[in-house]
Amino acid sequence: MKDVTDRPLVIAGTTYSSRLIIGSGKYQNFQENLAALEMSGAEIITVAIRRVNLGQNSDEPSLLEVISAEKYTILPNTAGCYSADDAVRTCRMARELLDGRKLVKLEVLGDQKTLYPNVTETLAAAEALVKDDFDVMVYTSDDPLIAKRLEEIGCVAVMPLGAPIGSGLGIRNPTNIRLILDNATVPIIVDAGVGTASDASIAMELGCDGVLMNTAIAEASKPVLMASAMKKAVESGREAYLAGRMPRRLYASASSPIDGTFF
Repeated sequence: MKDVTDRPLVIAGTTYSSRLIIGSGKYQNFQENLAALEMSGAEIITVAIRRVNLGQNSDEPSLLEVISAEKYTILPNTAGCYSADDAVRTCRMARELLDGRKLVKLEVLGDQKTLYPNVTETLAAAEALVKDDFDVMVYTSDDPLIAKRLEEIGCVAVMPLGAPIGSGLGIRNPTNIRLILDNATVPIIVDAGVGTASDASIAMELGCDGVLMNTAIAEASKPVLMASAMKKAVESGREAYLAGRMPRRLYASASSPIDGTFF
């Protein structure tokens, strides 16, 4: 049985006690988002700069008026970008809005129907952002070779999709996720595809360092209650990974073996 040693989640030099990251889209309002965030125990909330106001629109309510950037790590992301140039430009704007904070989540999409990552543009954007002294967490496909290349470029975390964004299909290719984990020296965080608590547990049982989700909580009938479920799922999945599951067997194995019985 594989002996697994626990290690804290460290991203760009900061240690986090929660391995759950949640988003800020699709909630009814900022207050519901805050309630879900508090219930989830997450310490990082990701924000789509092109969709959520962080101060770039002075005449509209700002998320930062409700969710404190001092209490939580605000992780700006480049959702809605379809080229490396747009993504880099968006990250630079986010750095200005957040007083020079350089942690960003990079995602460059290929098309509006699948929202799959454009790997070529993602690689180009990652190289540009790392050279510009950003700490880059990067959304990508579940291709182990691409994941390793993004790590080699200098990304501080690699975030392979579990399934298409917002699909709720769960972890569709656990084998590739395992391959990515086996070759990684930076945190691997499943990003996209989680639909319910069991999906989050599966990601953590594989050995992932964390899970990022948005729609699974925001589109639940009771988002705050789902946030609570996701917190427990991530924690229990991590514990199961550390404990080491029993081997799978083709045939039965008695819980009470007959060897050594008296009659």
